[in-house]
Amino acid sequence: MLEQQIYSIESANINQETLAAMKNAGAAMKAIHGKMTMEDVDVTMEQLREQHELTQEIGNAITSMPITEPIDDDELESDLAALEQEKLDEQMLRTGTVPVADALGGRALPAVETGPGKNKVPVHEEEEDDEEKELRRLQAEMAM
Repeated sequence: MLEQQIYSIESANINQETLAAMKNAGAAMKAIHGKMTMEDVDVTMEQLREQHELTQEIGNAITSMPITEPIDDDELESDLAALEQEKLDEQMLRTGTVPVADALGGRALPAVETGPGKNKVPVHEEEEDDEEKELRRLQAEMAM
């Protein structure tokens, strides 16, 4: 029975402390809310909603406007074609040379007269020199 009395006293003490804490909390909340009314809260919440909507509108305006010019598909295709042609040209240059005899299947080329022909029109020496230079250059390339 003594234990029951001690338990009751402790319980009453806890209840008293709880009630005092609740009174203090109520007073603190009253001081915090002071002059605040529900009307003030509604006005503040409405202002926040308006600002949030404005922020969303600004974000939508910024993201919907393209920053760069639209991409021209024809220009991209022509650039791609130029790059492919460049790559093909590089591959052609790396293939090396094919001896003329191999290209003809081992057959020899027919003999050609190297001197002046009967019906040939004389060519200016400058043009002939240029043609000979070009021929020598081509022969050198093929011999590589």
